[in-house]
Amino acid sequence: MNIIIKSSAEIEIMKRAGEIVSRVLETLSREITVGMRTSHLNDIAVRELKYYGAQSSFKGYHGFPAVICVSLNDEIVHGIPGRTRIRNGDIVSIDFGVIVDGYQGDAAITVGVGNTSSAAKELMSATRNALETGISKAISGAHLGDISSAIQQYAESQGYSVVRAYTGHGIGQKMHEDPLIPNFGSPGEGPVLRSGMTLAIEPMLTVGSWQTRVKDNHWTVVTADNSLSAHFERTINVTDNGPEILTDWKL
Repeated sequence: MNIIIKSSAEIEIMKRAGEIVSRVLETLSREITVGMRTSHLNDIAVRELKYYGAQSSFKGYHGFPAVICVSLNDEIVHGIPGRTRIRNGDIVSIDFGVIVDGYQGDAAITVGVGNTSSAAKELMSATRNALETGISKAISGAHLGDISSAIQQYAESQGYSVVRAYTGHGIGQKMHEDPLIPNFGSPGEGPVLRSGMTLAIEPMLTVGSWQTRVKDNHWTVVTADNSLSAHFERTINVTDNGPEILTDWKL
């Protein structure tokens, strides 16, 4: 395992990338409407990338065809924008990343569109809370398993399952660096966290089973039992004084 500790200069660049990611996700959350094609959300993100002068992390990554992932309802992650129209009551997960001066920022949000059900709202709230609970454990001297365990324990205490096949990750000059950050585990296990570690923490919770399958497009991951799923992600920097959030989106 090769965990890269970032310098203060590198962190400053990642803050700039994170700021762009956050502002674009906020714009997408405001502009999403019932009846909109998911491809239009991608068009908005392309427009915003041009405005900020940033490069997409996602487009072309292992052949991915868009600058955002858009995943609806039982879709967990890696949804491809296209002709699908967003319906009243849908919950929509948007994952987005940019590169600024060679460094990455990455984050995800889930938003309800129109009249979402109480079950959907509760799932989104729990997933966001699971993220914040995990982030709170990202302190220099703690263990990676402290983050994973906190996410799992919170999610399961609320009656939800955590997706196991897809995880958070280290991030820096590459989108995916060591370490992998599972959303389940035991406290006190795994690498010791050190100041300057930059991590993308991203719980994915489901109403039903944690098991998944991949659609025929070889990208879109869905729940095996077609239950609702939500996804929230932030990029953070571990410091001696606690986690520093680099993608500080506000919803």
